[in-house]
Parts: sequence; C-alpha cells; structure tokens
Amino acid sequence: MNKMLAVLKREYLAAVRKKMFIVMTILFPVLMSAAMLLPGLMMARGLGEKKVAVLDGTGKLQSAFTRTIAPEQPDVKKSLSGRRRNELPQSIKVDYVDARANTDPKPYLDRLNADRKSSNRLDAVLVVPNDAIDGADAKMTFYSRSSTDVITQERLSSIANRTIQRLRLGARGLDSDAVDALTRNVPVDGVQLSRSGEQKKGGELNLILGFLFAALLLIPSFIYGLEIMRGIVQEKSDRVVEVLISSMSPRQLLTGKILGIALVGLTQVTAWMLMLTAVGAYLGTIAATAGINVTQFLRPMVFVYFYLFFVLGYLTYVCIYAIAGAVCNSEKEAQQLIAPVSMVMMLPWFLMLAIITNPDSGLAIGFSLAPVFGPLTMFVRALVSEPPIAHLLICVLVSLATIAAFFWITAKIFRVGILSYGKRPTVAELWRWLKVA
Repeated sequence: MNKMLAVLKREYLAAVRKKMFIVMTILFPVLMSAAMLLPGLMMARGLGEKKVAVLDGTGKLQSAFTRTIAPEQPDVKKSLSGRRRNELPQSIKVDYVDARANTDPKPYLDRLNADRKSSNRLDAVLVVPNDAIDGADAKMTFYSRSSTDVITQERLSSIANRTIQRLRLGARGLDSDAVDALTRNVPVDGVQLSRSGEQKKGGELNLILGFLFAALLLIPSFIYGLEIMRGIVQEKSDRVVEVLISSMSPRQLLTGKILGIALVGLTQVTAWMLMLTAVGAYLGTIAATAGINVTQFLRPMVFVYFYLFFVLGYLTYVCIYAIAGAVCNSEKEAQQLIAPVSMVMMLPWFLMLAIITNPDSGLAIGFSLAPVFGPLTMFVRALVSEPPIAHLLICVLVSLATIAAFFWITAKIFRVGILSYGKRPTVAELWRWLKVA
C-alpha cells in the first residue's frame, strides 16, 4: 500500500507542478468559450451587409423593400432564453425597382459580376413576376453569385411572401390592421414536465450546457489517458520500469499511476467547476433581472452527477490507454493502436445531438446502460431529463463492473507487457498473456 501511495504521490505532484498544467487549468475554459463564441462572431462579420436588387413585377411591394433589412436590437430576456436564435446578424440593403413596365433582369444581373470595389456591384437579385399576387403558378427567381446563399434568399422570399399574402387578404376586403391581427405568429414556450409534475423552462440553454458538460467530462479523460500511455511507454524506453518493478508489484505500479493521474484530473476539473460557478453566478444575476430562473436547468444534483460519472468514465478510459502503453514500445506505435479505439469510445459524442434532444429514446437508453459508453451518455440524460433511478443504478453498476474487468485485464497485460520489448504483440499473444499472467 505504501509503495502504491508513493507512486500516486509522485504522479500527482509531477503533473500539477508542470507549468502547462497551471496554464491549461486557467486557459481551457477561456479556449472552450472562444470555441463556442468565435464562430458566431466570425459568422456575423462574414455575413456583413448584402446589397440586393428587388425587381418587382407587381409594383406593389415597395413598402416592404424600401428599407435596410436588419435584425432588431437584442432583447436580454429573449437572448438568454434562446428565443432569438433564428435571427441572423446580416443586414440587407435593398435597391427596389418597380418593374411593371420591364422585368428584364439582365442589366442587374451584369452588376453581380461588377468589380468588387464598384459602388454599383450587387450581391443578389430577386425577381418577382407580374402575376405573383394572383397567379397560381407564379414563381420568384433569386439570382446570386453563390449557389449556397440560402440565408439571403430565405429572408427576401419570406418578406416578399408575407407582403403578397397581406395584399391578397386586402383584396378580399380586409384592412391592414385586421390582416396583422389574423396573421400574427403565436410564440411557443418549451416546458419540461418532470416526473414530480414540476414545470421547467430553458431547454435551449440545457442543450448548450449538455454539450459543454459532456466536453468537460470527456476531454480530461482522454488527455490524462494519453498522459498515462506516454508515461508507461517512456518508462519502458528508458528501462526505468525495470527498476520500479524490482521494488514493487506491477499491480501496485499500475494502481498508483492510474489513481495519481485521476487525482490530477479531478483537481483540474474542480478548478474548472469553480470558475464555471463564478461565471454562472454572474450570469445568473443577469438572468434573474430578466426574469429567468437559472436553477431550473443548473440543479445542484448536476454537479454530483458530473463528479460521479467523471470518475467512472475516467477509470474506464484510462485502463484502455494503460494497455496501449504496456503493449507498445514507442509513442508512435501506441498512438496508432489507440486511434481506432478512441473513435469507438467517442461514439456518444458523435451522437450527442440525438441523445440530448431525445434522452429517452432507445438509442440513448441503450448507450447509457452499455459498458464504456454509459458514464457520458447517462450524465447527459440526467442533465437534460429525469431518467429512472433504476437506469442510474444500472449504469453505475455496469460501469463499476466494466472498470473491475478492465483493471483485471490491464493488470495482467501490464504485468507481462511492461517488460516486453520488440514488436507489438498480436491479439493471440495478448490472449496468452492473460492466461499465463
């Protein structure tokens, strides 16, 4: 026991004293936030302002297009609740043309290919036919330099269609106020009904939190799994492991390494949780002023589940990386061996959207109760819904059994493989190691 604790202490202190550990502990939440926010900011900058011409063959859509089309100023409450997620940060400057006399778009299409610096250049042209209001087969045409400019196309066609519908209803004798009242949209509030009958809102934020917490649970497990794999390979290459094995059993060495690195991961995750709590408290204050109850999707049990499934997931993944380190003689070999295995272990991440949006589906339940995949999937289910207690208990028991089996296999392979050099063993040789170890 003392020797195992000595290895644990050495692995832990060696990791936490590294400058990279301190830097990543501080910077990782910043990098995660940047990864989530920067694409949106870059998209806003990339969309910019579009200049389009609308050739109106009806001559009756001028009121809809004689203005710059831009998103409204953000509303704090709507933004926090996710209701403005469909609004795009693109403004459209419209050049309206009454084309009842001439609907030939060629002069305007030529402006699509004008010099980039030309003030006459257009980004798109929308042609509205003469019979758009009364024609049963009328069809608008959208011209653009890009076949994928669907954002501009959708916004222009939506505005044109709404105006045409108003004109059609007006032609039937309805005034504009009545038309507005009859065609107004009815907003939808998403409400989660818990098993106890409690109603909870904030589904959009739960979606974001699901991805964020899943990343925080998954990434450290893989990072520190790689650390263990590299450490074992390095000790084999330097023949340090021969000295270590002479003074302790392979099981003590393996246990100390795994638990030492596990504590490193828990230390880092705890630091991130404290940072997240501080930021959450600040945002919660802002949300409270907007009338949003943050506790409905950030429940205290979320953090309990996070630590529970982090430990289960970490111990599951790290045994696999330890096996790779024990059977390989170089880091390159180990990476080649572990790459396809890592892809399989990340299946729940690749299916995360389906699991988050439908946590009670057969797919989500199956993954949450399966070995290896259970900790991550069950945590996400517990975050966004209320899985039965039986499912949680089964997941924990299956994960513990998986860890015990993996640890037994790892210890046996580690015992033989840690002193094996030369070519990487085949599957048949690994099976023989398990039987003789």
